[in-house]
Amino acid sequence: MVEIVTREELKQGLADGSITLIDVREPNEYAAGHIPGAILLPLSRFDPALLPNEPGKRVVFSCRSGQRTQRAIEMARLGGRRDACAHYAGSMNDWLAAGEPVEM
Repeated sequence: MVEIVTREELKQGLADGSITLIDVREPNEYAAGHIPGAILLPLSRFDPALLPNEPGKRVVFSCRSGQRTQRAIEMARLGGRRDACAHYAGSMNDWLAAGEPVEM
C-alpha cells in the first residue's frame, strides 16, 4: 500500500523532523530547485540500501509530478524496505504551484 502525503503534512514533518524527504529526480533537476531539506537519490541510480533508516522518521519520496515516486517505492519494497512506502502527492509541481520556497 502506498501512503499519500499532502503538502501540509510534508511541511509539518520537515519542520518537526519526523520526515526524511527523498528526491528521486535527476541531479540537474535537483540543482535547478528542490524542496528545502530534500535528499537527492536519483531514480536512475536508486539503491534501497542507501535510504536513510532513522527510527521514528518517515521516509517520503518526491519527484516532479509523482510518477517516479511510485517506481522508487516499488524498488524500495523489492530491496526489503517496506517502511519506505510514502510519497508526496503532486511532488515538485504541487510545491511550486503553491509558491512554497525552493532551495538551489
